[in-house]
Amino acid sequence: MSKHPEKRMIKFLHDHHVLTLATSQKNKPWCANCFYVYLEDENCFVFTSDYETKHIRDIQEQDLVAGSVVLETHIIGKIQGIQFRGKIYKAENEILKKSKKAYLKKFPVAMLMETTLWVVRLTYLKMTDNRLGFGKKIVWDEETRGRKNDGARGRQGDWAKERKNDRTNQLKI
Repeated sequence: MSKHPEKRMIKFLHDHHVLTLATSQKNKPWCANCFYVYLEDENCFVFTSDYETKHIRDIQEQDLVAGSVVLETHIIGKIQGIQFRGKIYKAENEILKKSKKAYLKKFPVAMLMETTLWVVRLTYLKMTDNRLGFGKKIVWDEETRGRKNDGARGRQGDWAKERKNDRTNQLKI
């Protein structure tokens, strides 16, 4: 088992630059789109945001976040994306130096901004890649420090099996 995600996940994260970050405070969810850089060795996202933003205010109470990075396409066979969970914190000390260097290299215009760098240390990744087969899922989980291939449909719990059997929920085309 590897402590790092599969190479195709890493490549996808390097190839993109906008993530959607989901936060919550007092049971009120929020999403924010952020420009990011992915640090492979640390398996984390780095992005900038001000303290006054809703998502940064949210993380003062709840530092566990979720989100996604997606490829926008109308072609079903090319759909790709990553859903993630992680823990967010302000970049400081050694990670601040590395984060700042990487972020400014990718987004030099950020030099003109007065803002704060934030880090999302990734704990779970699930990649959908329809190029490998419809609904193909690849999972990396920090707890197991490993990669799982969940097959064409992914893992299904009892609720998913019940829903699948419920014909009233099926889409009619």
